[in-house]
Amino acid sequence: MTIRLRVLPEVFAVCRLEPHAAVPDWAAGEIVSITRTPEELSIVCREDVVPPAIRSEKEWRCLSVEGPIPFATTGIAAAISSPLAAAGISVFLLSTFDTDFVLVKERQLARALDALRASGCSI
Repeated sequence: MTIRLRVLPEVFAVCRLEPHAAVPDWAAGEIVSITRTPEELSIVCREDVVPPAIRSEKEWRCLSVEGPIPFATTGIAAAISSPLAAAGISVFLLSTFDTDFVLVKERQLARALDALRASGCSI
């Protein structure tokens, strides 16, 4: 199976808030991920909406896997993350009901795309 990826145009941030913080109004947009654990509230959203005082890691680009991906499908995350790891590229993975997303630092996007194409992914 060929994995088809699409590079989203936005630049994203990965934010960390205190575990019991309310989900802020700025955590909105077409692509937003909100995850709460006992240790943190993690928000992934467009970089340009994040207030300066928020602890965040910025300059992430997002690749979307063409979906929907059936739940019985195996190895998608490994097929994407393995060639990136071999190329020395750090990733931040997200999954939804229908698909997967992989975020890479903007400065590494060209190298990431080259590594993914070389592994057989279509972009």
